[in-house]
Amino acid sequence: MFQSSTSARTSPVYKDNRLRHTSHDDSFLHRATFFDRQESSDAAVLSKYQQWTEDDEVLDAATEDLASLFGLDEETLLRGRLTLEHYRAGQYLVHQGDQDSSLFFVATGTLLVCQKTVDTEEEETVLIVSHSGELVGVLAALTGEPSFFSVKAKHDSRVVAITKSNFYSIMRDCPHVVLNVAHAFVSRMSPFVRQIDFALDWMLIDAGRALYRQGDPSDSTYVVLNGRLRSVHTLANGRKQLMGEYGRGEIVGVVETLTQSPRASTVHAIRDTELAKMPAGLLDTIKRKHPQVVTRLIHLLGQRILGHMQQRPQTPLLDIPAGILNPAYLPRQQSWDAPSVNCHMANANLTTVALLPASEDVPLTTFSLDMYHALTAIGSTLTLTSDIIKTRLGIAAFDSVQEFRLSSWLGQQEDIHRIVLYQADPRMTAWTQRCIRQADCILIVALGDKDPTVSELENQMDAMAVRAQKELVLLHKEDVVSPIGTADWLNARSWISSHHHISCPKRIFTRKTPKKVMEMYEKMFEKDPDRHSDFARLARFLTGTSVALVLGGGGARGASHIGVMRVLQEQGIPVDIIGGTSIGALMGALWAEERNWRAVADRARGFFSNMTSIWKKLVDLTYPVTSMFSGYNFNRDIEEALVDKQIEDLWIPYFNITTDVSSSKMRIHTDGSLWRYVRASMSLSGYLPPLCDPKDGHLLLDGGYVNNLPADVAKSMGANFVIAVDVGSQDDRNLTHYGDYLSGWWVLYKKWNPFTEKIRVLDMSEIQQRLAYVSCMKQMEEIKCCDYIEYVRPPIDRYKTLQFGAFDEIMEVGYAHAVAIFTNWRRMDEVFGVRPPVEEQTRHPLTGIQSNAYFTDLAELVSRIPQQISQREPTSDDEYSSEYEDEEDDADSGLVVSTSVPNLAEASDEPKKREAISEGGTPTDENNLGTLETELRQRHSHAELRESAEEEET
Repeated sequence: MFQSSTSARTSPVYKDNRLRHTSHDDSFLHRATFFDRQESSDAAVLSKYQQWTEDDEVLDAATEDLASLFGLDEETLLRGRLTLEHYRAGQYLVHQGDQDSSLFFVATGTLLVCQKTVDTEEEETVLIVSHSGELVGVLAALTGEPSFFSVKAKHDSRVVAITKSNFYSIMRDCPHVVLNVAHAFVSRMSPFVRQIDFALDWMLIDAGRALYRQGDPSDSTYVVLNGRLRSVHTLANGRKQLMGEYGRGEIVGVVETLTQSPRASTVHAIRDTELAKMPAGLLDTIKRKHPQVVTRLIHLLGQRILGHMQQRPQTPLLDIPAGILNPAYLPRQQSWDAPSVNCHMANANLTTVALLPASEDVPLTTFSLDMYHALTAIGSTLTLTSDIIKTRLGIAAFDSVQEFRLSSWLGQQEDIHRIVLYQADPRMTAWTQRCIRQADCILIVALGDKDPTVSELENQMDAMAVRAQKELVLLHKEDVVSPIGTADWLNARSWISSHHHISCPKRIFTRKTPKKVMEMYEKMFEKDPDRHSDFARLARFLTGTSVALVLGGGGARGASHIGVMRVLQEQGIPVDIIGGTSIGALMGALWAEERNWRAVADRARGFFSNMTSIWKKLVDLTYPVTSMFSGYNFNRDIEEALVDKQIEDLWIPYFNITTDVSSSKMRIHTDGSLWRYVRASMSLSGYLPPLCDPKDGHLLLDGGYVNNLPADVAKSMGANFVIAVDVGSQDDRNLTHYGDYLSGWWVLYKKWNPFTEKIRVLDMSEIQQRLAYVSCMKQMEEIKCCDYIEYVRPPIDRYKTLQFGAFDEIMEVGYAHAVAIFTNWRRMDEVFGVRPPVEEQTRHPLTGIQSNAYFTDLAELVSRIPQQISQREPTSDDEYSSEYEDEEDDADSGLVVSTSVPNLAEASDEPKKREAISEGGTPTDENNLGTLETELRQRHSHAELRESAEEEET
C-alpha cells in the first residue's frame, strides 16, 4: 500500500496507465485507483531485503527504514517494539473487521490487501499487492476502526509487526509520527479520491430532526455512517405511511436525486445519526468520469425494488403499493385495518436496544444479564452500562469534550456486534440520555404488580421527542398464573408500540450478595439459553427471528390444532406469536393463555362437548331475520371457555381475524375483550348474528370470509417463520357438466330416482358459500408455496364441520400427522440455526436491506468497474481466491460483555464459556449489583488493562 521508508529512495513515480487496465472483475471504480502505485523498477530497493537471510539482519534493516519513515532521529524508540513474523503463502495476517490488527512492514515476500464486495459474501477483491519496504494496515491504526481490509501472504513472507499499543506508545513519545504516517497514506490516494473527499460533507442529525421533508427539492444523496433514519410518506387524506428505515451503510434519497424530482417522503432521524452528504453535482461528476456508475445504480435500485416486493404480504387485502405501514410507530389502537400491520422489516435490522427502568425497584441488572444470555443464541451480543463506559474510557467519558470519542467507540461496538444493549441508570443521567438517543428500540422495563402510573424517568424520556420504537416489558414472578391490568399500563402510555409479558425465574428478584449472584450467572452462561423462556421470545422479537403459529378455521376439524400444538411442545419448537381465524382463533387464545397442550385440550374438550348439545341449539333458535340462532347460548359457551379476559393480558402476542361487514374489510384484533372477538371470528353468516364491536359498533362476522389462514398477517407482525395449520373444507370439484342451462325438475328427478346415474350439482347455499370464500383460495395457493411458511394440513377431510363429538379422534389425527412432519424436522436448523457473526451476516441482496457497511464502502455502493491487479511478476488468479473464515475479535476483550455466535467452528476443543467478568465499578441499584455487571463483563489481566488504557489514552 505504501512506499518504502528508506531515505535513499527518490520521490514516487505514478503509473496511471496501470489503472486503466481492466479484467473481468467489475469492482466499483477499481479500488486500486484509491492508491497511486510507486515505480517498481528500483532494483536496489527490491533486492535490499532479499540479499539478507538472517532474521536479525532483516529486523535491523527494517528498524532503520521505519525510523526514517516515522521521522525519528534515533532508533531506540523502536527497539523492543518490533516483532519479525513469518507467514506462509495464503496465510492471513488480518481478517476484515478485526479489531486489534497490527501495523505491518513488509521485509521480504509479497502481501495481498483484499476486501469483500457488497454483492458477494465469500469472494474477495484484491486491491493492493504490497512488496518489500511497504507499510500495511495504516488506516486501521490511525483511525482506531476495525480493519477495512483482509491481508494475506501471496508468497512466503517475513513482516515486521507493530502492535497498536506499541504504535500508540511511539506516537505518545513522538507525536509527529502521526503526521509522517498519515502523509505517507494520503500521498498514496489518487487525485480523484481527494476531490471526492473535498466534495463530501459530514452531517450530524439529532434524534427526531428531519433530514428533509416531503416536497423539498432533491439536491443531495446521503449515506448513513452511524444511526438510523425513518422514511414516512403523507397520503392525500392526511394519513402517514411508513416507507422504510435506513441503517448503517445504506443510501438515502438517491432515486429523487437521479430523477431530479421533489422528495417523495419525509426522512427523520430515529436516533442521533451521522451522515455523509453527496451533492447532486458530485454524483453527476462521477457519472461523467465513470459512466458505468449508472448501470451500478440501476442494479442497486432493482435490488431494493425486488426486496420490497418479496417482503410485502401476499394477500391482496394486505398489499401496500408504496411501502409498509407499521402500527408500531403509530398511536396504539384496538384493531387494525388490513394494510396497517408490518413490523417485520423494522425489527429485522435493529442494532441497539436501550433498557430503561420504569421505577428504581426494577431489577434491571439481572434482567439485562438474562437478556444478554438469551441474545447470545442469535448473535454476538454486548451489554454496556455507565460503570463499564467509565472503566473503559475514563470517568470523564460523558463530558462534552469527549462526545466524539464516545460516539466513535459506541459506533465501533455496533459494527462488531449483532445487538448492543444499553442499560440505563435509574435516573436521567448523562448516560441515560446517551442510551435513549443511541437506541433503535427502547424497552421500558416495569414490574407487572406495581402501580401503572408513568414514572418521572418516562416523562423525561417522552419530553426528549425521540422517534425510536418503544416497547413495554412487564416482569412477573414465576408463580403468577396470568397477567392482569395490562390495558391500564398501555392506556397511560400512548407512545408504546407493543408490550411483552415476562415470567421471571427467582434469580431475577434475588437478594443474594453480588458474589453469589456472580457465581450463579457464571454457571448459567455455561449452558445454552432456554429456547422456550420469555426472555428468548423477547430476544427473537428484537432480532426479527420470531416463530408464529397460525391456525385456520374449519369447525370441529379444529381439534387437530391441539395435536399439532402437542408435537411442537414435544419437539421443543417455541411459539412466539399465535393467531387464527374462526375455530383457530379459539384454539390460539387458549394456547396464548395456557402455553401447554394438555391444559388447552381440557378446556377445548368442554367447549366441544357443549357444542354437541341439541337442547342448547333448540333453545337458541329464533325467527331467522338475520340468523337461525340468537347467539346467546353460543356466547355463554365461548365465555365459559375463555373467561372474561383481555387480549392484552395473554402471555404471548395474539391476534384473530374478523370480517367487518359495516365497512367491507378485514379486521385484525390484538387487544380488547378476548371472548367477544373470538366469538366474532367464529360467527358463521346465517347461523349466528354479527357481533357488534364494543368499540365502534361495526358488525363483525367470521374471519374465514376474508382470510381463513392468516399466515401473512403473522409475518407482518414480526414473524420470521410461520407454521400454518389448515383445517378448512376441501371443495368438491367433481361436478356434473350439465350444459348451457339447468332444469331444477331434472335435478330433482336424478336425485330421487334410484335407477338413474347420480349427478353432483351445487345448490344455492353452496354457491353462496364458495363465493364468500373465493378470496381465500388464491391466498391459500400462495401460502402453500411460500418459503417462510411451513404449511400443514392434517388428513381430516372425512370429518364434517359440525362433527364436534369426534374431538379426541380428530385431535389424534392431527397429532399423528404433525409427528411425521416435525420429528427430525428438516427446517429446524433453518429456523433456529446458528447465525453468522456480524461480519458474515449480510442480508440477501433482494431484501433491499444492506448489511452494515464501513464508510469506505461508499465507492462499492455506487459503482464498480473491472480492474486488473498490477503485479511485479506473473501469478495465477487462483492465488487470489482462497477462502477463509472471518474471525471476530472484541475490541475491548473483557471490558464489555461480548460473545461470539455459539456453535461456530473453533480451533480449540475447549468448551465455550460465556463469561462476563470485570474489575472495579460502583453499585448503582438497590441490590448493590452495580459492580456485578462490571465484574461479569471484565475478567482481564492487569497487563491487558494497562495495554488498553495506553491505547485509549492516545
